[in-house]
Amino acid sequence: MEKKDAVTALSALAQDNRLDVFRLLVQAGPEGLPAGAVAEALDVAPNTLTFHFDRLRMAGLVTVRREGRSMIYAAQFTTMNALLGFLTDNCCGGLSCAPAAARKSARKRIKVPA
Repeated sequence: MEKKDAVTALSALAQDNRLDVFRLLVQAGPEGLPAGAVAEALDVAPNTLTFHFDRLRMAGLVTVRREGRSMIYAAQFTTMNALLGFLTDNCCGGLSCAPAAARKSARKRIKVPA
């Protein structure tokens, strides 16, 4: 990942609602979620959510597809992993110091709609 792409991605994530949206989509997995389910889960107005989805999409962090009348948004895991790789590329002099997967997050977990 190039530095300018990392800055764009980090800028898109540097807002409360967009960070919550992205984390929810990551939690939902590659199948993604309909926009309405995201709005309901996060209690965000649909018109506000559209703006946030657009910012995340322009940064390459989410994709969108149409299924019938629904817009399905999904996290772009390739971009997320590239960003993480960029951020940790020179970490600890080449030693692996990635966060332990077993460590529980101190943040609350958002329920993914079924």
